[in-house]
Amino acid sequence: MILPEDFSRMMKELLGEEEFQLFLKALDEEPVCSARLNRRKPSERFQDEECVAWCEKGRYLKERPQFTLDPLMHAGCYYVQEASSMFVSHLLKVYARGEEPMMCLDLCAAPGGKSTLLLDFLPEGSWLFANEPIRQRASILKENIVKWGNPNVTVTSNYARDFQPLGPVFDLILCDAPCSGEGMFRKDADSIGEWSMSNVMMCQKRQREIIRDIWDNLHDGGLFIYSTCTYNHYEDEDNVRWIAEELGADILPLYDEKSWGVVDGHFYPHRTKGEGFFVAILQKEGESRRCSLDAKKVQKNLHVLLNGIEPGRVVDRKGTVEPSQSEAMTVDENKKEWPKVELSLSDALQYLRGESLVLNADAPRGYVLLTYEGYPLGFCKNIGSRANNLYPAEWRIKKKL
Repeated sequence: MILPEDFSRMMKELLGEEEFQLFLKALDEEPVCSARLNRRKPSERFQDEECVAWCEKGRYLKERPQFTLDPLMHAGCYYVQEASSMFVSHLLKVYARGEEPMMCLDLCAAPGGKSTLLLDFLPEGSWLFANEPIRQRASILKENIVKWGNPNVTVTSNYARDFQPLGPVFDLILCDAPCSGEGMFRKDADSIGEWSMSNVMMCQKRQREIIRDIWDNLHDGGLFIYSTCTYNHYEDEDNVRWIAEELGADILPLYDEKSWGVVDGHFYPHRTKGEGFFVAILQKEGESRRCSLDAKKVQKNLHVLLNGIEPGRVVDRKGTVEPSQSEAMTVDENKKEWPKVELSLSDALQYLRGESLVLNADAPRGYVLLTYEGYPLGFCKNIGSRANNLYPAEWRIKKKL
């Protein structure tokens, strides 16, 4: 792998010559494949695979399967996520376990890995705002949130500055900041060509602007998790020190990090089983208190894409309501029970491609919830001769079977 000279020079200074050679060797190895299981949709998939040390629901996979052709991925039974970034679950276990419900914000959330992790590991009853400013990426975020099935979430598409009028409404903010992408060099060769020191410094400036814009929305004593997929101190340690000194916060210990090969919040591919990552957790100065879990108050003046379980839509003059996809995927205990039909693997893939199905003659008519291995995939409308496919068009599998 040919790396930019400035990057190599920086990493040599950071690691030393001997360890830098180990780092280079690791970059030439195959990327690690990992997934995180949905604790509210417990399937048998990947249960026996090696556990990620810092995340009880994380699994290392021996080989990379064709995820697109696994209906259980579309059912939200697991999320394909880089193992290093699952460390956020450890921070929640240390600093949020046993706490009262929290109002939380994942500020730069697409495609949804850390948002779905937060939904699984935050105290029960917490509410999450999953936000992505770029609209196209926000649509992907919404899809992954709906598939995960937790109803205690609002998906928004706003810039950090748009939250300012709300004041201090969050107990925890996670900012996985847009960065220069050094930690993705092994997985994404294109990111190498896009790297430069000028881009690093531009990213640092943008990261600080984002943090400053959102800081007043974190109440006194609130937690702030900052992460990047970089190694350099400009975007990592320097920014954490800047938050502490300029905005007023205490840098909290990570705990157990050294036993896992993590160095001062840095995940290196030659030390840990995963890609490059950096994370820090801080606590804002001031007396701790809990914010009101009033999601409607926080939504004011925001561009909301999803709020909990979406209601169905009226489809004719008779007032017939076609159920929404989030009604199919939710794990809400109070959800409406729909007639169900279990699909084979071939029929499930046919459904996920958006094609019509012909159900058994004894299948109920009208709106039917289709399942695979007991887990909902979505709705169809069975009219007898065929079942009209109601799977969202933008979610459909395009890969040839």
